[in-house]
Amino acid sequence: MDAPAVDPALAPLVEQVRAAAAAGTPLRIRGGGSKDFYGGPLKGELLETRGLAGISSYEPSELVVTARAGTPLAELEEALAERGQWLPFEPPRFGPAGGTVGGMVAAGLAGPARAAAGGVRDYVLGATLLNGRAQVLSFGGQVMKNVAGYDVTRVLAGSLGVLGVVCEVSLKVLPLPAASLTLRLEADQAASIQRLNDWGGQPLPLNASAWWDGTLVLRLAGAAAAVQAAAARIGGEVVEAALAAGFWDGLRDHRDEFFAGAARAVEQGAALWRLSVPATTPPLKLPGEQLLEWGGAQRWLCTTAPPALLREAARAVGGHAVLFRGGDKQAGVFAPLSPALLRIHHALKQAFDPQGLFNPGRLLPGL
Repeated sequence: MDAPAVDPALAPLVEQVRAAAAAGTPLRIRGGGSKDFYGGPLKGELLETRGLAGISSYEPSELVVTARAGTPLAELEEALAERGQWLPFEPPRFGPAGGTVGGMVAAGLAGPARAAAGGVRDYVLGATLLNGRAQVLSFGGQVMKNVAGYDVTRVLAGSLGVLGVVCEVSLKVLPLPAASLTLRLEADQAASIQRLNDWGGQPLPLNASAWWDGTLVLRLAGAAAAVQAAAARIGGEVVEAALAAGFWDGLRDHRDEFFAGAARAVEQGAALWRLSVPATTPPLKLPGEQLLEWGGAQRWLCTTAPPALLREAARAVGGHAVLFRGGDKQAGVFAPLSPALLRIHHALKQAFDPQGLFNPGRLLPGL
């Protein structure tokens, strides 16, 4: 862990944190605001990171990019695409603002390719953090073999800003797949889960999957010969490339038909839940509309069912349930932790933000 020189664009934020610490004023960290809906209720004085923008360094040959927290995701992805590279975990870009790099790390959310490519934390090599003592700290590095501070960088992914302000991150990137093909098959949920698990045990370039309303959609990605061979083996209807791209983008950003319907239902009092379960779990007999991703491991459910029913159903199969949109957040958005894990969370919070300034209650009640 090192204490780097303070970036001039960061100086106002350091002063804001210092003043908040002196006054005991909680702070609400915000980049693009595209994920304000996610996590516990928003509390505290606004601390904006948009001023921390720009790509600090990019080494395409090393597959590493470093960007400041307020950098729009669209800007980063455009720069990567120009060199034939991408963020394989496909972070969602909710809302017209499209989200920022800092929000991407803090939320820890990933898109359709998560099961095949890994999540946000698997690609964070290093990070700079502004903690609750108004100290700017750096962890990790800018090379894939660097392991200094590795655990800290992983903890930041999905922490929802409760440990501090993510100021800059170094990310591993990968080349775009040489070929991609989307297939559509008709199948019920049980048959789709069975097929996905069968295919998952075979050397197939299966990059993403989605099931909803009797239709299973698959994306194959990799070497052209491998993609064509897998398509011939799996069968189904080939989806035209432009339509396929629109579908996967819509799924990634929650603009497709299922999520559009869920948004309307949330306005009428329903809630959108995300259930993480073992991929082999049979269909969950729960009221509401379901969409499956990640080979069956991620199951979206739009329902008016009570939270206790959903949490118990997920727990019973070895998973957990997260209240994603809508519903009553006062009882907590994420599944309750065991006493041992809760102690670890509180110890981390105490180490990085002893006065509890940052995003109070956003991740867990009382944190």
